[in-house]
Amino acid sequence: MQTDNRLFDDLVKMVNGAAGTFAGVAREAEAGARERAREWIGGLDFVSRDEFEAVKAMAVAARDEADALKARLDALEAKLNPQGNA
Repeated sequence: MQTDNRLFDDLVKMVNGAAGTFAGVAREAEAGARERAREWIGGLDFVSRDEFEAVKAMAVAARDEADALKARLDALEAKLNPQGNA
């Protein structure tokens, strides 16, 4: 049972076209918002994960070296003052 109602066909075509247009507008809006967010975040002073990990490794190495130097200093002080008198 098929009808030849051109008004209905034209309405369906118009709705389909509008849906496609709205989908395109939504994609454009999302891309624009994503680009604005990227520009905003890029202007802030964030560090990359690689930079953070490199500085973290440097801090761990510096702490280990400081601990080793403290142990050496304690050993030298113990040699110079065997009774523990300061």
